[in-house]
Amino acid sequence: MYAVHERISPGARCGFSRQIIDILNKHKIQFSSFDILSDEEVRQGLKTFSNWPTYPQLYVKGELIGGLDIVKEMEASGELDTTCPKAQNLEDRLKALINKASVVLFMKGSKQVAKCGFSRQILEILNNTGAEYDTFDILDDEEVRQGLKTYSNWPTYPQLYVKGELVGGLDIVKELKESGELDSVLKGGQ
Repeated sequence: MYAVHERISPGARCGFSRQIIDILNKHKIQFSSFDILSDEEVRQGLKTFSNWPTYPQLYVKGELIGGLDIVKEMEASGELDTTCPKAQNLEDRLKALINKASVVLFMKGSKQVAKCGFSRQILEILNNTGAEYDTFDILDDEEVRQGLKTYSNWPTYPQLYVKGELVGGLDIVKELKESGELDSVLKGGQ
């Protein structure tokens, strides 16, 4: 899903763009956007490519749906909800992220570059186990960062999940390592 428009910021220059964004948000439709004022070559080239002379333009799966008038017609007929992908609600999104691998670490940074001392320490511990795991950088997504604290009832990061269940943070992982239980906990996820 993609919307091509002129400025969507609160001070948007184009009322048509504002209207289409409002409709998409009202229907909880997942979309990304491109400000055609930021690239004149794209602005002109897309008019030729799509054979559609005005903006905004709405695309779904690479196909032009149309402009504001068509989106309004689709909204009125109910077709908009069946044509456009819905955004996941936060709880479903968190469940999907937690279960994206058997072992998932939510942290500040990535496996390659930890962005805080706690994340660096937990990476060192996990890397020494040889266990396979995925990471998610909570600094890239404020909604996940705040939502996961509530979802897991765990207020700090990093957070380690095995088979979709919260193991805990750095202190818990250190305790599991010291007691010799960490390898078996992580293997439960593999």
